[in-house]
Amino acid sequence: MILDRADVLRENTEAVFAACDAAHGRWAKLLGVRALLHPRLRLPDFLDIYNISQKFMTATVKIGGRLGYSIRGTLQSQAKAFVDFQHESRMAKIKAVLDQETWIEVDVPDEYQAIFTSLFCSEPLTTGNVNDGQGNVPTGYIEVTSSNDVTKLLNSQQPISQTESIEASADNTGEMISLPEVLRNYNDNSDVVTTAAQSSTPNNEERGRASLQALSFRGVDYRMVNCGLMLLKLLSEYIDMNRKLPMLSSEVVHRVVEILKFFNTRTCQLVLGAGAMQVSGLRSITSKHLALASQVVSFIHAIIPAIHIASQGRDSGQRDKDVADLRAVDCDTPFVSHRSILFIEVPETRKALLLSEIDRVAQDYKVHRDEIHTKLVQIMRERLLVHLRGLPQIVESWNRLEDSDSQPSQFARSLTKEVGFLQRVLSRTLHEVDVQSIFR
Repeated sequence: MILDRADVLRENTEAVFAACDAAHGRWAKLLGVRALLHPRLRLPDFLDIYNISQKFMTATVKIGGRLGYSIRGTLQSQAKAFVDFQHESRMAKIKAVLDQETWIEVDVPDEYQAIFTSLFCSEPLTTGNVNDGQGNVPTGYIEVTSSNDVTKLLNSQQPISQTESIEASADNTGEMISLPEVLRNYNDNSDVVTTAAQSSTPNNEERGRASLQALSFRGVDYRMVNCGLMLLKLLSEYIDMNRKLPMLSSEVVHRVVEILKFFNTRTCQLVLGAGAMQVSGLRSITSKHLALASQVVSFIHAIIPAIHIASQGRDSGQRDKDVADLRAVDCDTPFVSHRSILFIEVPETRKALLLSEIDRVAQDYKVHRDEIHTKLVQIMRERLLVHLRGLPQIVESWNRLEDSDSQPSQFARSLTKEVGFLQRVLSRTLHEVDVQSIFR
């Protein structure tokens, strides 16, 4: 009787194992049939499928002890495909926005300050529009290159028109745009991006505003353009994806590094390399354009350390210190470290490599900003050289005894006027410390 009972239990166990294996195989097959569809889903929809599959595996493990390797492998593969597709669509978006960027300052809506606050001070916003829907996504975006060679990029691009740089700035200092149309038209079901440059003139409400609202970080205001706000929104979506798919955190962080590299490189090509004159129809690259590019690059450079600072500590004491450091961010909402830091779920085996990569990206942004400031100094130097050509004639007039003109020379008046104009343009856009560094 005891043997018969043991046989029955063994047979029952084998039947349960077989049922679990069959259920796993069937579930994996259902997932496989939808392999092309799942990467294109919205993040909440993909998470529904992912979470219910995880619950199914957990339940069958409790019942039959089977680990569900077939489901696990299929689910992992589709999750990676989801991240890849989302990244390609975002790369296509940021490329389209950059190529249509006119480098005109925009008013930062409160919603984008809220997005930024959520990244570093509280729980990230759960965005329903995280992907590109069912539309066709262009995959031929420009290959990401390291911006360590930012200086080399300048040599292969059309040079900035030095003689027009200062004078043409006057055409842009008064241009104002409120809510960027490029962000209003951020539609997940379309790959068409409409820029604010297509609007003709500011509306009455814009004319009545004394100044444009900037993006604030740690008490410092940064003047923004369309592409900077778009990158901020995309970063919030990557962080949201990272938080909800922690097993793919390494992949997400790698994609963040990629999009940051691309943004820096492409911005350098468009502004310092004067590529915007071809792709977006600018007549020249002015000092105002350079100043706004500097602000956007400086902003990204400033927030990169906040992305991974809490991951530096390996023990709880160091982690608490890092969290305390991040509390220095000027925000009104409570700080919650694990909700906003990209590296919190990255395995230790990959963390060091990814941290070194993102540190290199931060250095690239710093080099880019310094190159922009060097270009502004070069503009002043070239204007000085232009005026120096007429200096010999002025010196000759000084030696004439009959010359009693007590007014400054044309050389002094012209040079003072141009340098003063450039100083006013830069003071309206750049931080005071940057202006002082350029004019010292």
